[in-house]
Amino acid sequence: MLWRLLVEYLRPQRRLLSAVVVFQLAQSTASLYLPTLNADIIDEGVAKGDTGYILRTGTLMLVITLLQIACAVTAVYFGAKAAMGLGRDLRGAVFTRVAEFSEQEVTRFGAPSLITRSTNDVQQVQQLVLMSATLMVAAPMLSIGGVIMAIRQDVQLSWLIAVSVPVLLAGIGVIITRMVPLFRLMQVRIDAVNRVLREQLTGIRVVRAFVREDIETGRFAKANEDVTDTALRAGRLMALAFPVVMLVLNVSSVAVIWFGAFRIEDGSMQVGTMIAFLSYLMQILMSVMMATFMAIMIPRAAVSADRIGEVLGTESSVRPPAHPVGFAGGTVHGSRGRGELQMSDVGFAYPGAERPVLAGIGFTARAGQTTAIIGSTGSGKTTLVNLMPRLFDATSGSVRIGGVDVKELHPDLLWGHIGLVPQKPYLFSGTVRSNLLYGKPDATEEELWRALSIAQAEDFVAEMEGGLDAPISQGGTNVSGGQRQRIAIARALVKRPELYIFDDSFSSLDTATDARLRQALKRHTAGATLVIIAQRVSSIADADQILVLDAGRIVAHGTHGELLGTSETYREIVNSQLAAEETV
Repeated sequence: MLWRLLVEYLRPQRRLLSAVVVFQLAQSTASLYLPTLNADIIDEGVAKGDTGYILRTGTLMLVITLLQIACAVTAVYFGAKAAMGLGRDLRGAVFTRVAEFSEQEVTRFGAPSLITRSTNDVQQVQQLVLMSATLMVAAPMLSIGGVIMAIRQDVQLSWLIAVSVPVLLAGIGVIITRMVPLFRLMQVRIDAVNRVLREQLTGIRVVRAFVREDIETGRFAKANEDVTDTALRAGRLMALAFPVVMLVLNVSSVAVIWFGAFRIEDGSMQVGTMIAFLSYLMQILMSVMMATFMAIMIPRAAVSADRIGEVLGTESSVRPPAHPVGFAGGTVHGSRGRGELQMSDVGFAYPGAERPVLAGIGFTARAGQTTAIIGSTGSGKTTLVNLMPRLFDATSGSVRIGGVDVKELHPDLLWGHIGLVPQKPYLFSGTVRSNLLYGKPDATEEELWRALSIAQAEDFVAEMEGGLDAPISQGGTNVSGGQRQRIAIARALVKRPELYIFDDSFSSLDTATDARLRQALKRHTAGATLVIIAQRVSSIADADQILVLDAGRIVAHGTHGELLGTSETYREIVNSQLAAEETV
């Protein structure tokens, strides 16, 4: 998977990588030429007392060194650009794929893991590319060139290369094989830290309300300790690699000097040649060390690439149709049939579940009418809501909007005709205006204030400093739950879709505000289809039809008055709420 990702996402960086190879080749050639010049200075200049030769050759060495530095810096610059480009494209690809996921895939991976995969895992692959451009490209050039140049200096000492390189490779290889499982475990444990931290930040009010700070601190400490333990174990192995390298380097240096001294003594080698051979041996071993250092990085990058590949290779269970169809008719808004919702024998079951969440669901929500759905907790209301805008696909039956099966509509076209206010309204960081414009980017200020007025949010937004430009923090945590709900309702109203879906969207409103909002909604949404999921009977008592959901099935339907006389389940819900109100 790592190789496939690199081939695919480095293709746009071909020119930068070609420049890296050219400049690394130039700087490697310069590095390989310097020991030979140094040997000439010793043998031809120092030994013979030729000061002029020393100055001329020394000046040439200085020029070559400056050229080497310039080429190395340029190579690193282009390598960094290529690595950053790969990281940008890879993060973009992961984000795009996650944005296509249905709720099913997001739940399967989990939000903390998806965050880690799009940040830390991408960074590991990006870092590998950067270090490869810096070290790995030059390593084979220096090692192969070093072997050739060392043999040119003295063939008889070349056996030291044949011994020291395999010893170094074997030592580092043992360490790397033990590090691979630790790197895989490291990514899993980073996921765990992200999950715990995300839960604690999201539920900070609950944690404080139940005085669970110590317990949550302990949970985080355990997850943090697991990551630290794994990192230390991997770090110890990585730290062991450098003593192994230095041991081989130093023993090899001693061996060259030892055996070279005997050859100098019998006149078969000059001092400069021995120094040059030692330099080339060091270059070879340092190149091997760089390659092994990269080999240490490759396993972790490979683990990260596998995790990224999992995301990129996962197709959404909600796929756009191969040949999408459109709605029949003329204008979008005001077409009575366009927002009509029909469910025919709809069922839904999660993969591997013993029993379906929904079964045999069938009803029609007509344009210009309000259809309400009520039921006890766990009856399947939210799952039913998710099927309407095709956040999930029904496992049986059909969901039709405007007479067209939602599976035959392009998702953008489908979502463009639906205004959804979820059970947990979410506001994005920005301003009141930027949140409302999610519904309609080109909406006028008059349209925004009108939507806020209908949602009973005009008064408190006008009192906020900045009005429409008042800041909203991430998730809308700087406004109350009721205010958050009303801004979310206004966001849907700005859009003016054919089908409105309110998933328990009035739960945080007091009864009076709820009543005013529903009256205003009737006037604003005339001709559109309204589907309201509610826990509170008072919110749906005036609906044109009420569906009573129990254990994933519709057990009764009718108006409020009809259901009071025909449905025992509905009467129980009504009586329980009346009893609760009387108790209060």
